[in-house]
Amino acid sequence: MITILIVDDDQMNCDLLQTVLTRHGYHVVTCTSGREGLNLFRTHAPRITLLDLRMPEMDGLTVLKEIRAIDPAAPVIILGGGATEVQESQARSLRVTDFIRRGLSLDILVEAVHRASQLPVRPNPTPVPPDAQHSNPDTGEWVLVVDDDPLVRDLLIQFLGLRGYRTIGVKDGHEALRVVQEAPPDLIILDMILPGLSGFEVLQALREQEYPGGVIIMTGSHNEEMLEEAWALGPQEILGKPIALDRLLTAVQLVLVCREC
Repeated sequence: MITILIVDDDQMNCDLLQTVLTRHGYHVVTCTSGREGLNLFRTHAPRITLLDLRMPEMDGLTVLKEIRAIDPAAPVIILGGGATEVQESQARSLRVTDFIRRGLSLDILVEAVHRASQLPVRPNPTPVPPDAQHSNPDTGEWVLVVDDDPLVRDLLIQFLGLRGYRTIGVKDGHEALRVVQEAPPDLIILDMILPGLSGFEVLQALREQEYPGGVIIMTGSHNEEMLEEAWALGPQEILGKPIALDRLLTAVQLVLVCREC
């Protein structure tokens, strides 16, 4: 039986959705706080998570970021009542499966759940306890994430940290170059669009300084001329946004392994 996790601070909504989805043959687990939701996600590894964005203490975006760090491909449907455009955009950047606005019929929600339940089943991730960052083996390699979006930056820091990489993040190119001068990281994950000093200019500066580590570029741009100029500066990989975390992890591993070779 497919397990669905519902995380919504409105108990009435939880009860309603649990009743409806149970009638459709799903096993439903509910909770009314983000922290409890993360614990249940780790414990039950649900096939689908229904997540309210607006919750006290730990909001839905924070929960979604933590879920992505645990399982980059877990189907998550956002219950977006009252969400701002910025919140909706941030949720979509974290690759939500669907976005259901309040007030739509329950039939639409049930159809979205049915669609998500038919997605290819991935092997369940190993449950990650809250203190996993301290229990995972340290690879001995460290990564610098350069991105002005705090949500994306924090997601990548936690995602890579859970996999044994010592990871820090900075929000602009000037700070990135300062860090590199003080202690060059093994790998830099660099957003191309940054305030002030662009990622392209950072990469130029790194090449002039003969930075010995690897560089992975992130960009939401499809400008072929700009991408060709970036490739000419010798990054190991260029990944499009929104970032597919599985692909990013593969790129990180390949870059670091090839660097060792």
